[in-house]
Amino acid sequence: MRILTNSLFTLLILLCATVIVQAQETMKRVPDVPYVPTRQAVVDAMLELAQVSEGDVLYDLGCGDGRIVITAAKKYGATGTGIDINPERIQEANQNAREAGVTDKVRFIEGDLFDSDFSQASVVTLYLLPSVNKKLQPILLEQLKPGTRIVSHAFDMGDWEPEQTVEVDGAKIYLWTVPEK
Repeated sequence: MRILTNSLFTLLILLCATVIVQAQETMKRVPDVPYVPTRQAVVDAMLELAQVSEGDVLYDLGCGDGRIVITAAKKYGATGTGIDINPERIQEANQNAREAGVTDKVRFIEGDLFDSDFSQASVVTLYLLPSVNKKLQPILLEQLKPGTRIVSHAFDMGDWEPEQTVEVDGAKIYLWTVPEK
C-alpha cells in the first residue's frame, strides 16, 4: 500500500510540474510585430547606411529569418546576433545561417527584445512598428555605447530625429547614432 501511495504522490507531482510548464509556455508574450521579411535590396542599403565593417557587432532586434545578420556576416565579415520572440523564426534563421556558411559569425536567440542585453552592439537594426521603436528608444539609449549606429527599416522613433533618411526600393531607412551621455 505504501508503494502505491508513493507512486501516486510521484505521479501527482509530475502531473503538476507538466501543467506548470505548459502554462508558462502559453503565457509567452505575443509578438508586437507581424513577421514581414525585409527585401534584400533594403537589407543591403541598411548595412551600407550603417557602414557595417568586419569589426562590427550587429544586433538585429526582431530578426525574423536572420537575413540581416547573415548578410552582415557574409558580405562584410561582421559578427552578429539576432533576437526574435518566435521560435519558428529562430529555427529558420539558424537553418539559413548553416546554409550560408556563417554559423561561426552569427547566433540567434529566442527572446523578448525588451528583456535582452544588446549592449555589445556597434550596430543595431530594426524593422518594428513606430510604437515599438518608441518604447525601445530609452532601452537603446541606456544600453548602447556612444557611437553605436541604429538603422530602422520603414519606421522612425518619433521625436528622435534621424541623422539620415534614405529611400531604397520604395522603403525608407533611418539612421541614428547614439550620442554621448
